[in-house]
Formats: sequence, structure tokens, C-alpha cells
Amino acid sequence: MDKTPYFVKLEEAIEISCRTTIKPEIETVVLDESHGRILALDLLSLVDDPAFDNSSMDGFAMRYEDTKNPPQTLDIIGTIQAAGQEDNVVVGPKQAVRIMTGAPIPEGADSILQVELTTTNENKVTLQQEGMKHFIRKQGENLLKDSISITAGTILTPSCVGLCATMGHSTLPVIKPLKVAIISTGDELIPPGEELQRGQIYESNSFGLSGLVKWLGHEPIIMNNSGDSIDELRLALDKAASTCDLILTSGGVFMGEWDLVRKIMEDEGEIHFWRVKIRPGSPPLFGTWGVTPIFGLPGNPVSSHVVFRTLVAPWIRNTTSAKGPIEVRAFAQLATAVKSTKDSLTFRRVSIEMTNEGLVAHQKIHQGSGNIASMALSEGMVVLQPGQEYSIGDKVEVMIL
Repeated sequence: MDKTPYFVKLEEAIEISCRTTIKPEIETVVLDESHGRILALDLLSLVDDPAFDNSSMDGFAMRYEDTKNPPQTLDIIGTIQAAGQEDNVVVGPKQAVRIMTGAPIPEGADSILQVELTTTNENKVTLQQEGMKHFIRKQGENLLKDSISITAGTILTPSCVGLCATMGHSTLPVIKPLKVAIISTGDELIPPGEELQRGQIYESNSFGLSGLVKWLGHEPIIMNNSGDSIDELRLALDKAASTCDLILTSGGVFMGEWDLVRKIMEDEGEIHFWRVKIRPGSPPLFGTWGVTPIFGLPGNPVSSHVVFRTLVAPWIRNTTSAKGPIEVRAFAQLATAVKSTKDSLTFRRVSIEMTNEGLVAHQKIHQGSGNIASMALSEGMVVLQPGQEYSIGDKVEVMIL
């Protein structure tokens, strides 16, 4: 432990952990299975979009020169209804063509006037206004063929998937989800649903951590709880390392006699740092078990959530080059006086209210690190700098949950 960085700042912890990474695998999936995945490679458009100049309105196409000083009456020489319909129509002086939205602009025309601004009489159309050149969508104004339109690391939202389809792609290269082992430790933990005996508590951290792993787009593997036994913990870590890309443990990382994760990592693993200047959540460690990265998270449920969001999530995003999802940050006005800890970045759980003056943060609930309700019933966490007191009305940074 003498050479292990001890009680480091959050920024240092992120930097140290990101030195140890893995190379994620790439797989190809069909378009409709790509939702929420991480794009693995820059994606080139296979086509121009639009593929040709086309109308953005139902109306008439004509020469702008013939629409000046309205009203003007022009001869209707044809109709273009569909995107694939050309009919070799050429618009000459004092002529117009009926055109539907998305249909190609005929040769000679350079403006559109929507149908509601015209009147027709047999083969004549009278224009009530000048033609609109901006109602013509130009070829390639949205996408140019062979241009990079979506970059690697993009989270494939529904609109991104739609864009990929517009670009002509039926399959996409995506990051294969990391398998993340989750091991909770402690003899006192039992699964929810069983009858509690004196001294027992329901194990909850694995379920919260599993949800956070899924939120990032990866695959949680909840393993059997490990009791207070070095041999049992060793077996659990070995199994996790042989089947998963990343290990998360919960509990056993502080300084007590039964903090076995810290002890086994000191003796048999490799610790890259231990303890971070954040509250709640100061005891985490990061290192490797064999060659598999491992984060040792605190056992208190609020602490484990805070450490995941502030430390594990940045590591996973860095490893997969993902641009999201991220913890949205904003500024809010305090409705409650709050206090930071002396030497650590402090996260207080708050309710967020939208007002005409902006966001307002209320600390309404007990802040103990064992009180998971303080996370579940809050919309955000205010981020307080070390050693500072904050008064009602102060503006503070808030992480939206």
C-alpha cells in the first residue's frame, strides 16, 4: 500500500483508472437492433440527401422571373406527383408545373409557390405572391455522399438510427456490450423476498448497480453474494475475471478487519489507488485482478451509486469511446443552506423545482450514505466544493439524476 496513491482527488482517480483499459469488441447488427448501442466506427453517407433538388411544398414550380409583380397568370403544362417521376418536363417562360412535396424540380424552374396562394382555372394558374426559392430543397443539403455524418462513439438514439437509414445503411458496426460482474460482499446480506433474521439486511446494491450498467448500454452479470471469507471472495473474483470484462465489488473496501476486498487486493491483486476525496463514497479502490480491471465500491448504497456515476461511468465511457449517456449538469439556486465536507467534493441529494427564475434545489431528506431513499426520491445532486458553506439563494452546480 505504500506505493498506492491514497486519498486522491476525483480528477486524479479518473485519470489513474483510465490508464488501465481494455479493447472492446466490435460487432455488426441490423439497423433495428442498433437502438441505444454505441457506434464503433465513423459512418459515411452512401448517398446525397436529398438525392435531387425537390419541392418542400405542394404547389406550383415556375421561373421566379415570371412571378414578379403579382398577380401573374401562367400556363399549367404538367404535373409531377412522385419522387421518381421526371417526365422530362421543361418549364419555359410564363409556364408552371403542379408539384407535390418531395417531387423533383423540373428543368427550368427555380421557385415554388404553395397551392393555397394560387387559384386555377382550367389550364391556367394565377399566383397571388412571388415564388419562393427557399422552398426548393437542394441536392445534398442535408448529407453529402462519402462524408462522415455520424462519428464513432455516438449513442444511437432513434433519430440517429433514422439518419443511418437515410444514409443507406442496413447494418451498423457497434461496440459489443461489456460484461460487468457485480459482486456484493458480506455475511449479513440476503436476497430480497426471504425472511430477515436478526442482524441481516436485504442485498440491494447489485440491483442498483445493474441498472446503472444497463443505463450505459452494457451487460451486468450479478454473481452470488460473497460472504466474509477470503477463500470465497477469491473464488468469486477468479470466476468474474474469467467471464467478464470488468469487475465491480460492493463493500469491504474500508479499513476494518472484515474489509476483505481491500485486504485481498493488497495481497493478491494490484491496487492503482485507494480512497477518493468525494463524499459520500470516499473508500473506493481501483486496480486489476489478474488482467481484469476492478472497482471496489463502498457498501453503503448511496456511496456505491455516487462512485459509479462519478468514477466507474467515466471509465466505461473512456474504454468504449462512448460520448454518452452522460450525467447532465446544470445550475440551480439553493432553497436550503448546505455545507460541504472539509477536504472532499460533496454530493447532497436534492429535489429540483423549475421556476420562472430557473432551477431551485431543495434538500428535503436525510443525507446518510445508507439511505438509498435519498437517491430514489431526489432529482439531482448538488456538487459542493471542499470546505465551503452555501447559503440560501447561492447558485450551485447540480447533477441531474
